[in-house]
Amino acid sequence: MARPEVIEARTGLDPWVNAELPEPPTPRGTDWIKVVGPGVIVLGLSLGGGEFLLGPTAFVRYGLSLLWITLLSVFFQTIFNTELMRYTIATGEPAFTGFMRTKPARAFWSWFYVILYLLQVGWPYSAGLSAGAMFYLATRQVATPADASTIYQIGVGTFLLCIILLMLGRRIERTLELLNWVMVVAILGGFFLMGLYFVPGRTWAAAAVGFFGFDLRSGHFNFVPGDADFLLLAALAGYSGAGGMVNIALSSWARDKGYGMGQRVGYIPAAVGGHKVTLEHSGFIFTPDKENMRRWRGWWRIVRADQYGVFFIGAMLGMALPAVLYVTVLQGGTNIQGIGIAAALASAVATQAGATMGLVVALLATWILFKTQLDIIESMVRSITDILWTGSKRVRVWSRGDVRVVYYGALAVICLWGIFALRLAQPIILILAAANIASAVFTVASLHLLYVNTRLLPEGLRPAMWRRVVLVAMSVFYGFFTVLSIRALM
Repeated sequence: MARPEVIEARTGLDPWVNAELPEPPTPRGTDWIKVVGPGVIVLGLSLGGGEFLLGPTAFVRYGLSLLWITLLSVFFQTIFNTELMRYTIATGEPAFTGFMRTKPARAFWSWFYVILYLLQVGWPYSAGLSAGAMFYLATRQVATPADASTIYQIGVGTFLLCIILLMLGRRIERTLELLNWVMVVAILGGFFLMGLYFVPGRTWAAAAVGFFGFDLRSGHFNFVPGDADFLLLAALAGYSGAGGMVNIALSSWARDKGYGMGQRVGYIPAAVGGHKVTLEHSGFIFTPDKENMRRWRGWWRIVRADQYGVFFIGAMLGMALPAVLYVTVLQGGTNIQGIGIAAALASAVATQAGATMGLVVALLATWILFKTQLDIIESMVRSITDILWTGSKRVRVWSRGDVRVVYYGALAVICLWGIFALRLAQPIILILAAANIASAVFTVASLHLLYVNTRLLPEGLRPAMWRRVVLVAMSVFYGFFTVLSIRALM
């Protein structure tokens, strides 16, 4: 039964419909692997941006004391992620829909977030960086500017393979989840074993105290180096964890996983192996009575496991393990930026431990960066699809109620753009720009999400006061780095 005109409908979107909150799963033991999922996807995505590229670039130049930025960034993002999932469990809608339900207008917020998405991750930098690792696998050499044409061709092939994979399976979210489980286990396990072999105990200790800003070499706290590149530091903050717009896509993956009211809304199916699924353009809400609140607490238990148990711990390990490897095998102060950045670690390991170990590292780099590009493409296409599906009745009529038409139409456009954009600039320049934009996104989106969850949701479902304070502190933290990066450009 539809509800009377209420606050969530004031920008012209349909109001929520009253329904009972679905019963949450009660996993035990290995069953937890089946119920977590969105956190695995966003963790897998984070491993290829900040953790494998920007983090090592900063730590090799300035030391492991910068790990304090990672600790705060990942903490803030974990709380931000749980608040995204709060909205989705309560309504079944992705967070972008919640943003579109606020003033001044749904069209304003649609364009605002689509433009930010394109500015941040509309550049296929991970495909280009993965191409550098593939080049090393084939030639045993780090790519130079003279190899740019070859890197471009490999990057295009990598990009097109991502497109093909997104057409397979029954539910796209499930395909990503399975691929990311393989990636997370293989990458973190591989880096941990290499760390045990290569990294001395003093470097492990430097990483441990570095999370609190302490520089073990000098014996002092060193939060910001005197000669710091603030564009790089802001990028480290933005891409420690996932980063900006791709964090917001987490709520759509939670919906497709069937978290909370997401079970009533539907999901985006794949083109090959999937079938037409009715995806509701508007969500539901439940009365916070005793029975529904019992179920709510059950869903919140799943969220905590997904975010604290998978994303937070995994993102911290994902930053620390490559960091200790890079600072062990590369000379301190080295600037490893360039088209061969993804192969720099492999080359250094090959020099110290033989060609076979170097190839293992290059293979890990190829997989990390390829999977990251796959997740970035999917998150962008998914978010644009959700915005169009929710905000435009004309789009729903044009597609005859089949969300796959919208999804794969957007995917085709992104594919053509990506092939062109690979030639625009070196991938490392693009990822630095993307990560700085991610910091700006967090500055705004953390406050916007706070407004949505404290104004649109019923009183009993709103975040506790400490969570509200954390979201404000998150905006201040990322706003600080955004200002530093802007000043560095002036």
